[in-house]
Amino acid sequence: QVRLVESGGGLVQAGGSLRLSCVASGLTFRSYAMAWFRQTPGKEREFVSRISGSGGISGYSDSVKGRFTISRDNAKNTVSLRMDVLKPEDTADYYCAADRSYQQIVAGRANNWGPGTQVTVST
Repeated sequence: QVRLVESGGGLVQAGGSLRLSCVASGLTFRSYAMAWFRQTPGKEREFVSRISGSGGISGYSDSVKGRFTISRDNAKNTVSLRMDVLKPEDTADYYCAADRSYQQIVAGRANNWGPGTQVTVST
C-alpha cells in the first residue's frame, strides 16, 4: 500500500521560505512521478509542481514559477518543495501526490495522495 506523508508546513511571514518534504513508502519510488498540489477552503485543488521519476523533467504553475523548486531523492524516497519569496496567496494545504504515469500527473490526476500539510503566509 502506497503511503505518502508530508511535513514542513507552518507559519511564515511574507517573503520568507519553507521547505516541504514528502516521504513515500510502499512503492518503487523511482517509478513514480510526484507532484505537489494545494487547496484552500472553498476552492478547487490547484497544481503547484511536478517531477518525473528520474527527476529529469519538472514543471511549475505560473503562480509559483521562479519562486518554488521541486526536487527528489530516490535513495530516500523523498520529494521536496523549496518555497521562496512566499506570498499570502500561497497560504493553503499542500498535498503530495504520486502516480506511475507522468501524464496522469500532468493532467492533475494521481492515484495516491498524502494527508497534507498546512502553509500559512502572513502579511
